[in-house]
Amino acid sequence: MGASSLPDPPTPQKSGYEPITGKERLEWIAYKTLGPADLMAGVIWSGYGTAVNKPHEDGTHWGGFAERYGVRLTGIATSNVMEAGLGAIWGEDPRYKSARGKKFSARAASVLEQTFVTRRRDGHFAPAYARYMAVTGSNFLSNTWRPNSEADSYHAGLRTLEGFGGVLGGNTWDEFWPSIRDRMFHKNLSK
Repeated sequence: MGASSLPDPPTPQKSGYEPITGKERLEWIAYKTLGPADLMAGVIWSGYGTAVNKPHEDGTHWGGFAERYGVRLTGIATSNVMEAGLGAIWGEDPRYKSARGKKFSARAASVLEQTFVTRRRDGHFAPAYARYMAVTGSNFLSNTWRPNSEADSYHAGLRTLEGFGGVLGGNTWDEFWPSIRDRMFHKNLSK
């Protein structure tokens, strides 16, 4: 992945990056767990699972939907807490840094790259080790509270891939939704 599509690194002349604070980490956990995009994704994902009855132990009724939603939410919350906590130790900033103002292709590349890299305390991008551990670890840990048909290494591996897909989807939302919203509501487009 080339660094050309990532946002420009901060310099003393650019005041764009400030390291994440402890309070901002807590706000990130709350937003990434209970924010509107993530809650809606849970409704869609749980609705789909209910429609196809997967896992079958939960059934195709409202109770099954609620069970799927709750299991997903606890997994997401666990992953976000792990990422923010480990990231604090290692100086990783889990927040997505928008490339707004660049060409669409550069923005799309930034969305993809920031799924796997994140900023360090000094502002440079490096592998998102806390994210790797959190997404993988939380999906294997969730085997302890999942129905038996999905509580194995194979399904945990699939959920890990889906977890990175979720990070990609969240980055896409964070990058492009503000532009779409501004166009829809005719806000100042010069940002």
